[in-house]
Amino acid sequence: MRILFIGPPGAGKGTQAARVADRLGIPHISTGDMFRHHVSTGTELGRLVDSIMKAGEYVPDEITVEMLRDRLAEPDAAKGYILDGFPRTAGQVVALDGLIGVDGLDTALEFAIDEDALVERLLGRGRADDSEDTIRNRFKVYQEQTAPLLDLYRDRGILVAVDGLGEIDVVTERILKALGR
Repeated sequence: MRILFIGPPGAGKGTQAARVADRLGIPHISTGDMFRHHVSTGTELGRLVDSIMKAGEYVPDEITVEMLRDRLAEPDAAKGYILDGFPRTAGQVVALDGLIGVDGLDTALEFAIDEDALVERLLGRGRADDSEDTIRNRFKVYQEQTAPLLDLYRDRGILVAVDGLGEIDVVTERILKALGR
């Protein structure tokens, strides 16, 4: 099962991807985790990625695509995976299609969440990079660059929307139900 989790930053994709991947026995492939690994190890790429992410912007496609190509080639991804954080732009959809084929995804699962609810949730986390202005900028970037992908996946017949608000266990069960599990 090859699944894409799509939604604004902070909608719970990472938390849910880890839980659902565990339940389905497939890896959770997070571009954010790949980026954070480079940042935490202090590589040159990590310093570049850190400055981009702190500004609430997206990492350039060529960096993301190369990291993802390597990750999808690992043996555990052969039986399926949950993608979290990629693709986020039309250009990345083209790159992903090039890696796995136009029909390479089984499901694109949208985390439907309202901007004000997202701001409230993220401010509650208390992270240094979660100021209201930064959160709203991330949401704006999501609306401009990523939300248009929902129509593309709807047209491919693989888009499913799930309410992203609620207790973690409740949202997990909504996702599994939407995936027919």
